Amino acid sequence: MIADHEKTTGELKGLVTSGKVQAQIPTAMTSSQQDMLNKLKGLQGADFIKQYHSDQEEAHKDAVDLFKRYGDSGDNADLKAWAASTRPALEHHLQMATDLNK
Repeated sequence: MIADHEKTTGELKGLVTSGKVQAQIPTAMTSSQQDMLNKLKGLQGADFIKQYHSDQEEAHKDAVDLFKRYGDSGDNADLKAWAASTRPALEHHLQMATDLNK
């Protein structure tokens, strides 16, 4: 999963730096991401595992939804194609995250 995330991050950065996608690359976490991390930092053992698994499942559900919507109807052809080609890996990650919660 980490290797896939590194690959897709590099691909997206490449689209931005090439000028094919006009976007600002974030340099920090969003406040909700930071809140999620802070919550995890305060947990241990089974509580940490349960929260981490839940967070992973929700984050991947959100990602799959976003990539599906943009891959289906996005307005930038390059980004639309990238979202559509990346979605199957995200769906696999979602399945892995869902399996963690079983």
